[in-house]
Amino acid sequence: MSTTLTLGKALNEGLRKAMENDPKVLVMGEDVGKLGGVFRITDGLQKDFGEERVIDTPLAESGIVGTAIGLALRGYRPVVEIQFDGFVFPAADQIITQLAKMRMRSLGALELPVVVRIPCGGGIGAVEHHSESPEAYFTHTAGLRVVSCSNAVDAFAMIQQSIASPDPVIFFEPKRRYWDKAEVDVDSGEWTPLHQARVVRPGEHVTVLAYGPAVKTCLEAAAAAAEEGRSLEVVDLRSLNPLDIGTVTESVNRTGRCVVVHEAPVYSGFGAELAARITEKCFYRLESPVLRVGGFSTPYPPSRLEDQYLPDLDRILDAVDRTFAW
Repeated sequence: MSTTLTLGKALNEGLRKAMENDPKVLVMGEDVGKLGGVFRITDGLQKDFGEERVIDTPLAESGIVGTAIGLALRGYRPVVEIQFDGFVFPAADQIITQLAKMRMRSLGALELPVVVRIPCGGGIGAVEHHSESPEAYFTHTAGLRVVSCSNAVDAFAMIQQSIASPDPVIFFEPKRRYWDKAEVDVDSGEWTPLHQARVVRPGEHVTVLAYGPAVKTCLEAAAAAAEEGRSLEVVDLRSLNPLDIGTVTESVNRTGRCVVVHEAPVYSGFGAELAARITEKCFYRLESPVLRVGGFSTPYPPSRLEDQYLPDLDRILDAVDRTFAW
């Protein structure tokens, strides 16, 4: 059955399905229970599943993730919410030092099926520490799976797939897309594999790679470019680690040009890994260097300046133009 859902509501429905299907699935975080989360992603879950499965925690991110690790070792599948992206750093020690390494440390004997939900990115006029894009820290950390949904259909499926994973998953949610709507088949169960990229707009002249909140911006840029006779192929990466490099290289080998877009600063951002991989694997088919569009090498600015910081249609189209100048 298809129904129109916002991305936020699709996450809520996905969490609900996972909790119905497995009594070992727990939801934890600051204000996730009675309030239903700052963005209401967990709205109604505590009412329906009780306080023992939807747990309002103290304001202590390290404690939240540390508790989730202990619960996972005892057979539970915790889903923890980091209320805002910038709040994840107090939990970085638990995530990087413990969560990511336990399976290898135990030679595969122990699994830690923990999902860490992180609302990410800017565009909502928030204050400091509420608009970060910290994905590169976690893609660099071996032992973590890192995914990012961009639409309601993927949100519904990917949260359930992540909860089912035997490995820890860092799950990035584009907070400025929470209210975007799409038709979601909540009964199908026929989903794109969690770590597979998807071509969301076929094209011929330039491959544009994006994930999370930047996908919609790239689709808008592709529509504008089409009016000028340029055909942009937009690829939603969906998974950053592991990366579906096959879908990426197939597209770039065909178009010969590539632009990478993300909200995080360009310097040492995830786009650098993409550019290096593409240059190595598609060298003889590239007509120009891989170009990157992203945030600047500054702390995220005050909200009144974020429109100048975030990649927009004009900056993406400028990069597309520059790929044709070589």
